[in-house]
Amino acid sequence: MVHHKLHLPEKRCPQCGLTFSWRKKWQLNWDKVIYCSERCRRSKTADKTED
Repeated sequence: MVHHKLHLPEKRCPQCGLTFSWRKKWQLNWDKVIYCSERCRRSKTADKTED
């Protein structure tokens, strides 16, 4: 049985610029998801503290 994913919504990560797709774990808060990964989320604060 072949399972093809339907078109999933995508966003662009402001930290690294990569696009990332909707994931089931984000289904309840997709509107609040900003970064593609924990690494990008953590590095946003590191960039501000380097100034």
